[in-house]
Amino acid sequence: MTREEFPDGTEIAGWYVRAVKTGPFVFVAGTTSLDNKGRLRGKDAGAQTRITMSKIARALRQAGAKMEHVTRLTIYCTDIRDGGAITGELARWIKKSRCASALIGISTLAVPGLLVEIEATAVITDA
Repeated sequence: MTREEFPDGTEIAGWYVRAVKTGPFVFVAGTTSLDNKGRLRGKDAGAQTRITMSKIARALRQAGAKMEHVTRLTIYCTDIRDGGAITGELARWIKKSRCASALIGISTLAVPGLLVEIEATAVITDA
């Protein structure tokens, strides 16, 4: 099986890439609202989720997938009370098919001010 890597320039460490495709699977690394200079974008969890999902959608497109191919999302947030704002934004992105997901409250993320980090897995199918 072939393996392709799709960096996007916003990775904060040199040992990973935004997305990896192998066979029909696309794995999108934990993604945040940081820009390519490491600056925080989005002041609240809803805004950070919107920016993060935009980056995930772009990574999926680069790998030949669409949002409808997403089969699993893992969402980490620093305040579980932001769950409504986060899931409200996610609903705008996940429209054509539902996916398995987990919303996990954690104490902190890698960069101060980050409120949300999301991982995605997609399976590219013909249907």
